[in-house]
Amino acid sequence: MADCQETLKELERFIDAELAHFEAEVVVSHLKTCTDCQGAFEFHTELRQAIRVKATRDELPDGFAERLMQCFGDNVYSPD
Repeated sequence: MADCQETLKELERFIDAELAHFEAEVVVSHLKTCTDCQGAFEFHTELRQAIRVKATRDELPDGFAERLMQCFGDNVYSPD
């Protein structure tokens, strides 16, 4: 069984589905019994969701793309 320190260390990788099946099972097993780690898991997943929502709602300011292209000058790739 994993302890809190191990679980919290692997939490980001667990949320990103980057753990091997066995490792993920260990994290899930610990989360089922530890309210502190459950709280950390909920916090991280809610934070990611809030960032995802915020990032998809915002639009670039007018003229941003043009100013960005000017920063690169002649080094900008053009398929033409």
